[in-house]
Amino acid sequence: MENTFEGTYEVNSPEETLALGEEFAKKALPGTVIALIGDLGVGKTVFTKGIAKGLDIKEKITSPTFTILESYSDGKMPLHHFDVYRIGDSCEMEEVGFDDCVYSNGITIIEWAGIIEDIIPKGTFCVKIEKDLSKGNDYRKITVTQTKKEGYLS
Repeated sequence: MENTFEGTYEVNSPEETLALGEEFAKKALPGTVIALIGDLGVGKTVFTKGIAKGLDIKEKITSPTFTILESYSDGKMPLHHFDVYRIGDSCEMEEVGFDDCVYSNGITIIEWAGIIEDIIPKGTFCVKIEKDLSKGNDYRKITVTQTKKEGYLS
C-alpha cells in the first residue's frame, strides 16, 4: 500500500470509522497487514467491517474471539481476520496458519496485535484507535503508522 494513509484521523461515529476502513481497503495492496490496537469497544471490528466493505466482501464480519481466525474470500481479494485476545504466546500462531495468511495475496487484520508483537512483520500498518470521552461518546482518534522493523509495532 502506498504510504499515503499514515496519519491521524478523527471520527465522531461508528459510520465514520467504517468509512475510514473502507477508504483504507481501496488503497491496500495484496499482502497488506494491519495491526489493530485499542481497548475493548473502541471500534476495531467496525474498522474491519469497513475494510471488508471496501473489498466488496458480502459475508457478515464478526470478531473471531473464540475461533481466532476468520477468512473471507468473496471480495476483490481475501481478508484474513485474526483476534488474538485469547492467545497466550505467539508460538501458538503457527498452529492457526498465521504465516500462510500474513504472506498471502490478501489483507490480514490482527486485533490485539500487541500480544504477538514479536512476530509482526516489517511494513505492518499499526492502526491505534483511542477514545476521548471529553469529545463525546462516539469520538475516536485513529492513528495509522507503518512499522519499520519486524517484531515492533512502532
